Amino acid sequence: MRILVSNDDGFQAPGLAALVGAISDLADVTVVAPSRDRSATSNSITVSRPLSIERAENGFYSVDGKPADCVHIAVTGFLGFKPDLVLSGINNGSNLGDDTIYSGTVAAAMEGFLLGIPAIAFSMTHKPAAHFETGAAVVRALVQRVLASPPREAWLLNVNIPDVPRDMLRGEKVVRLGKRHQAEPVSRVYAANGVEQWKIGGVGPAADAGPDTDFGAIAENYVSISPLTVDLTAHQSLAAVAEWCGRASNARPA
Repeated sequence: MRILVSNDDGFQAPGLAALVGAISDLADVTVVAPSRDRSATSNSITVSRPLSIERAENGFYSVDGKPADCVHIAVTGFLGFKPDLVLSGINNGSNLGDDTIYSGTVAAAMEGFLLGIPAIAFSMTHKPAAHFETGAAVVRALVQRVLASPPREAWLLNVNIPDVPRDMLRGEKVVRLGKRHQAEPVSRVYAANGVEQWKIGGVGPAADAGPDTDFGAIAENYVSISPLTVDLTAHQSLAAVAEWCGRASNARPA
């Protein structure tokens, strides 16, 4: 099996090294990752300029682009072959609930999925993570399962791993994404030259964190596994919106 690995923390990130170390004896592994930290870049790709790729001393390919760039370039021509599996991570920090919308880690895996390849995003639940060895063990076990029973079609999984010693893990749960409260407000800061700037606030606390969610699983020291999709259609709203459009087209402004 040929596995493509990427991340959003950059090619020198300890989580990336932990992931590669966990599976290097199981498959043919190629790493194509950003040249620096590209966290929270979501599915953004670079179309305004060409991207440079360098071979680093550790053998990884370093791209001066974003996570989705790395996977897209690798799969659509740079590697010269189509990988059997795309892995992203191990991220330094969680990607739970709404985090998946912004996550570069999830985006790298999603790009593989969009290109027809099974893909998994891995994240530790605390930042800075203290137990990447636990994450590495989870990665290895999941990859071994993929090798033993390859998926019949492409799927996208988001995996969050409690940042605890391995013997404290209680197992795994396949769960839906939860939801956070609104993010913290922006804050006013000042540059060294006195120029006013604005800093994005931190993520909000969990709002929907029941036992059937990723938040709930992690809280009980279970690995959370959430199948994701890229269809953003609100299917349950189609009829209501169609009915509203019909009414609104006949309405007159007051």
